[in-house]
Amino acid sequence: MASKQKYTRLESEIERHRSEANWAKAVETAQLLATKNQGLALFVNLILGESKLEEYLLENEPIECNITKAKTQLGEGETYLQFVTQQDNKHYVEASLLQAKIHYCKGMYQSAIDVYNRVKLDEIKESQVTSSRLLCILAGSHAIKGLCLEKIGPSTTSKFKQVDLEDRIIECFEKAGDLALSYLQDVDNSATDIELGVILETAIQQSPLLHMKRGDISKGVARLRDLLRTIESRFTQGLRLTLARQLAEVLLRGINEKKYVPMGIEEIAKTKHQKYRKYSGEKLFVPENENEESLLLLLIAEAIATREAVLNRTEEYHDARLHSLQNATAVYDLLAIALVKRAQFNKLSDSFERAMRFSFEEFHIWHQFANSLLCARKYNRALLVLKECLRLQPNNCVVLLQVAKLCYEYLYQYDTGIELMEKAVEENTDHSLTARMYVALGVGYSLKALEMKLQAERQTLQKKALEAFVRAHTLDPNDYLALFHLALQLAIHRQINDAMKYVRLALRYHSDHIHSLHLMVLLLSAQKQYEEAICLMRAALDEYPNNLSLMLTKSKLEEIVHGPNQALDTCKHMLKLWKDLYETDTTDSTTESRSRNLTATDRSVFDKKSFAQLQLTELNDRDTGSMKAESVAASRMERTLSEVASSYNSNFQPRPGSQQTLQIQAQIWLHLAELYLSVNKLSEAEGCVTETSVIFPLSYHVAYIKGRLNEHKQKYEEARVCYENALSINPGHRKSLQHLGMVLHTLGNDRMAEKVLRDAVNIDPIAHESWFNLGLVLESLGHAEPASDCHLKALELEATSPIVPFTVIPRLLH
Repeated sequence: MASKQKYTRLESEIERHRSEANWAKAVETAQLLATKNQGLALFVNLILGESKLEEYLLENEPIECNITKAKTQLGEGETYLQFVTQQDNKHYVEASLLQAKIHYCKGMYQSAIDVYNRVKLDEIKESQVTSSRLLCILAGSHAIKGLCLEKIGPSTTSKFKQVDLEDRIIECFEKAGDLALSYLQDVDNSATDIELGVILETAIQQSPLLHMKRGDISKGVARLRDLLRTIESRFTQGLRLTLARQLAEVLLRGINEKKYVPMGIEEIAKTKHQKYRKYSGEKLFVPENENEESLLLLLIAEAIATREAVLNRTEEYHDARLHSLQNATAVYDLLAIALVKRAQFNKLSDSFERAMRFSFEEFHIWHQFANSLLCARKYNRALLVLKECLRLQPNNCVVLLQVAKLCYEYLYQYDTGIELMEKAVEENTDHSLTARMYVALGVGYSLKALEMKLQAERQTLQKKALEAFVRAHTLDPNDYLALFHLALQLAIHRQINDAMKYVRLALRYHSDHIHSLHLMVLLLSAQKQYEEAICLMRAALDEYPNNLSLMLTKSKLEEIVHGPNQALDTCKHMLKLWKDLYETDTTDSTTESRSRNLTATDRSVFDKKSFAQLQLTELNDRDTGSMKAESVAASRMERTLSEVASSYNSNFQPRPGSQQTLQIQAQIWLHLAELYLSVNKLSEAEGCVTETSVIFPLSYHVAYIKGRLNEHKQKYEEARVCYENALSINPGHRKSLQHLGMVLHTLGNDRMAEKVLRDAVNIDPIAHESWFNLGLVLESLGHAEPASDCHLKALELEATSPIVPFTVIPRLLH
C-alpha cells in the first residue's frame, strides 16, 4: 500500500513538472519511477518522448527551414512515443497527439492529420481532460491541425471546398485559442513562467485575421474583442499586448466611422467550446466610437509594453530585449497615428517619454519622441532630443534639416543652425539632400544678417547667403525651394530682373507655392506694374482664400490702384474672415477644456492654430523693419508689462484667448486705422485704435498708431511721447523711428531728429522713406550736399521698392 502511494506521489510530481515545462525534472523523476515499477514503462516512455520533443522546440521553431533538423533530432523522441501507441492503453491518445506534433515539425502534414482523425480529435471534450498538461497538448493539437490544413490546401479548385476548408481552419484555431486560454488560467498559480509557444500564439492571432481576410471584418473584430475580455493571468500579458495592437490597427486602418459597430456585450459572437473565464458585462467600459476604442486598446498595450520591457542589456537577454522592443515600437507607432489624428501631441510626447527607459540607443523611438515634442511646441526639449538623434546617426540629413528648421524658425539660435549646416554640407557632398542643406545654410545666413547692427557684417552675411542659394540651385536646378530663396535674396539686394527670372522658374516647378506667388506680386509692384500685381494677387487668393497676409498686401495694392475705399473693403473682409476662422479660439482657449473630449474637430483646431502661427510670422512686423531678435524681445516685454499691470490693477486683465490669433486681429485693426488716417477719417481711426488697445493695451504697435493719430491731429508733443514709448519696448521699430524723426524735426529739434533717422537708416538701409526724411532734416541743418545724397539715395531705392518690404515673406525650410 505504501509502495502504491509512493508511485502515485511520483506520478503527481511528474505531472507537476510537466505542467511547469520542467522537462529535466520530469525525465529524472520518470526514470526513478521506472526503476521502482516496470509496469509503468508506457508512462515513462511517454515522458521521455514528450521531453525530447519539447526540449527540441525550445531551441528550434517548427518552421519549414527546420524540417531537416527535425527529422534528424526528433527520431529518438518519436521512437519513445511509438512504443506507447503500439497498443491500446490510457496514454494512447496523449502519445498520439504528441506524435502528430512531431510529424508537423518534420513537415509530414498529412500524416499529422491522419493521426488526429484516428484519435477523433474533434470529439475529445474539455471535460474529459484530467490534467493541465493534457489541456495544453489538446490546444496545441487543434492549432497544428489548422496549420496542417493550411499547408495542404484544398483538394480541388472548387470555391465551396475552399470556403469549407477555411471554416475548418478557423474552427481549429478558435478551439485551440479557447483551450489555450483555459490552460493559462489553470496554471496561473504556477511558480514557473509558462510560455504558450509559437504554435498556439499563431493560432490565437490567426483566427480573427482569417475572418478579416475573408472580408468578414465584423467577425474578426468580435473575436478579438472576445479574446481581450479574458480574465488575465500573468502569462497572458504578451498575448494581450499583441491582440490589443491587432484590434487597434484594424480600427485605425480598416474601419471608418460608418462601418464601425459599437461593442455590444451581450451580442459578441461566442464559440461553443469557450470555457475560459471572462470579465462580465457590467464590469466593462464600452467605447463609443472607433477612435475611443483604438486609443483605449493602445494605451493598454503601451502599459503592458512598458511594464514587460526587458531592461537587462547582457548578451543572453539580447533576443528577448529585441522582441520586447519590437512589440513596444509597433505599439508606439500606432499610438502616434491615433493621437496625431486627435492632435493630442502632449499626450503623445508623455508616452514617448515613458518609453525612454528601455530605448537606449534606439534611434526610431528617439526620433518619434522628438517629432512629438515639436508638434507639442516644446521646442527646447525637442532640440535636446534631436541632438541625441544626431549622436546616434550623425549624418542623418533629415534630422540635420529638422534641427536647422527648429533653430531658425522657433528658437532663433541662428549660430547653432549655421554651424550645423556648415559641417553637414562638408560631410555630405553627394547626398540627395545636399541642395536642401545649402538652402538651410543660406536661410541661416540671411536670418543672421537681419540681426547685425553693422552694415559691413550684414553685407558679408547676405553675400554668403546668396552664394549658398546659388550652390543649392547648381546642385539641384529643379528644386523650387532653392529657386525661391535665391529669388528672394536677389530681391532683397534689389536685383529685381534676376529675382523675377528665378521666381518664375520656382513657380514652373511648384505653381501653387504661396511664398513664390507672394514674392512675384511684390516684384511686379517693385517694377511699378501694379495692375499685373493685383491680377496675380487675385489668382493667388483664389488658391489661398483664407491667407490674411496675401489680403493685407492686396489692400496695399488696392490703395494705390483703386484708392483707399476699396482697400478699406478688403480690410473689413479680413476682419470678417478672422472672425470665421479664429473667434471660437478666443472663446475656448484652454487646452484642458479641449482635452476633456476628443472630438472630431481636435485636429482641425490644431491645424487652424498652426495656420495662425504661420500667418502671424508673415503679418507681425510687416514693413516695420524690426529685427527678429528685437521683435521677440519686444513681445516678451509686452507680456511682462501686462503681467505687472494686471498684478497691480485688478481691472487690468489681458483679453482671454489665443495670443497668436489675437495678434493677427490686432494687426488687421492697426492697418485699418492707417487706412482711415489716409482718408482723414479720424473718428473711425480712433475706433480702430481703441479696439486694438482692448486686445493689447501695452503693445508697441498700439503706441505707434496712437502716435500717428496724434501726429495727424498736429499734437506733436503727444505724438513724440507715443513714438518714444513704442521704441522703449522695441528699439528696432523702423516706422516709429521714421515718424519720431519727423516729429522732432517739426518741433525744431533737428539734431535729435538726425540721430533718430540715422538709426532708422542703419536698421533698414534700403527703406527709401528713412533716407528721404534724413535728407529733409540735413537740409534744414544746412548740410546741402549730404542732404542731396540722401535724396538721390531715396530716389534710387524707391525706383525698386515693392509695395511692402520683401522681408515680410518668411524664410522657411518647407
